[in-house]
Amino acid sequence: MAKAFWAGKLVAESNGCVVVEGNQYFPVEAVKREYLRPSSHTSICPWKGTAHYYNLDVDGIRNDNAAWYYPDPKPAAKEIAGRVAFWKGVRVEA
Repeated sequence: MAKAFWAGKLVAESNGCVVVEGNQYFPVEAVKREYLRPSSHTSICPWKGTAHYYNLDVDGIRNDNAAWYYPDPKPAAKEIAGRVAFWKGVRVEA
């Protein structure tokens, strides 16, 4: 079971993660949405497509752009559609 923690709280947990480039991509329904805040930040991966981001906010502790997802991944990355990954100090245990 993969778990993601930020600011001492469990923010995601799932047995159904997909690992791509060493990152655990959690099914969106496994992420505690109450900790996600929209971000306007995007980035482009040549083979996955355009990533969109969330800020994490746990008990007033904010981590900007700490979660990302691909709303419309390219065909080579179709397995990460509907999934969220974490970085920037978010502890992920596989």
